[in-house]
Amino acid sequence: MLSKEMVIERARELGFDDIGFTGAERFEAQDEVLQSRREGYTWLQNVGVDLFEGTDPKTILPGARSIIVLIENYCREAFPASMVGKFGRCYLDDDRITQDGLTQRLKAFRAFLREHGVASKLPFHLPHRLAAARAGLGDFGKNCLFYSNRVARHSSWVLPLAVVVDYEFAPDEPTLGIGCPEWCRNACIAACPTGALEGPRKIDPRKCISFLTYHGEGLTPVEFREPMGTWLYGCDRCQDVCPRNHAWMAQELPVSERVSAMAADFDLAQLLQMDADYFATRIWPHMFYTPPTDRWRWQMNAARAMGNTRDRRYVPDLTRALREAEDERVRAMAAWALGRIGGADARAALESASCGNSEMLQTEVTQALAACSG
Repeated sequence: MLSKEMVIERARELGFDDIGFTGAERFEAQDEVLQSRREGYTWLQNVGVDLFEGTDPKTILPGARSIIVLIENYCREAFPASMVGKFGRCYLDDDRITQDGLTQRLKAFRAFLREHGVASKLPFHLPHRLAAARAGLGDFGKNCLFYSNRVARHSSWVLPLAVVVDYEFAPDEPTLGIGCPEWCRNACIAACPTGALEGPRKIDPRKCISFLTYHGEGLTPVEFREPMGTWLYGCDRCQDVCPRNHAWMAQELPVSERVSAMAADFDLAQLLQMDADYFATRIWPHMFYTPPTDRWRWQMNAARAMGNTRDRRYVPDLTRALREAEDERVRAMAAWALGRIGGADARAALESASCGNSEMLQTEVTQALAACSG
């Protein structure tokens, strides 16, 4: 007979930071929230993620009786300075393509369950954070993120992983609710650059920088470009300002060798000028939400980030992109970035730009020239 103690022991042997248990009852409150905000989440269904179905564990695993939640601290190590402020930390050690880290430990955990006659599923569309709170592992921040109540110094630098099983375990006491201190003055909401956080635990995902960097359609709207700063893939702004995270971030952590080894590949100039092979072999395996067919999105983000640095050393790279980029959205963002940086060289590049029949590009060049004048 498989006991909770045996499962906990195996999870810790595999390096998971915490573990909890909850029942497989439907997440009715989550379903109600999704229904009330349906317009903001329909885009997920278009990319094959059905959050509405995920609220019922029994649609994921017939005969589901419990959910085991594993907690992974994804910020055990610090990251190179060149990567901070450009990429969300949770993506800097993502092995869902390379499958050489967390994936292997999850496979080992599920193999352990299988050896004891327990079937399991690790769904991507079940509300993992809510499952973790229901399993008593932590609570929520006003920024909608999950905060541990036992590990990582009670911070949000953790990844809850919900494993649905057809075996009944006694559920742990839930810890639902918001755990933010009264004196925080809604720091995360005030700091959200694009206004995606509309109130405590209320977000419009379509305004979130994470969404805009890897799911947003077409050329990034003008009103979001400057607020997005240098973020290329994901965003940690609401976590960086959160006082609940300061204790963990104040300590000295060893710099990740894995991330350091790939940092040069993510240089802005390299990203802007990369070809299909470069993207497929060096970028996509580590940050896979943007498929190889959407390489233009990374290049567009790189151009926008260059513009927001206001650094004139990027003018030659942007000028080349304005002239030679395959995708007009990249060329258009290069024009915007040149206008944001300004100066004689940027103006000359814009004045000599060939817009062809592209109304989008002509508009961006005209506005960029006006910005240079300003």
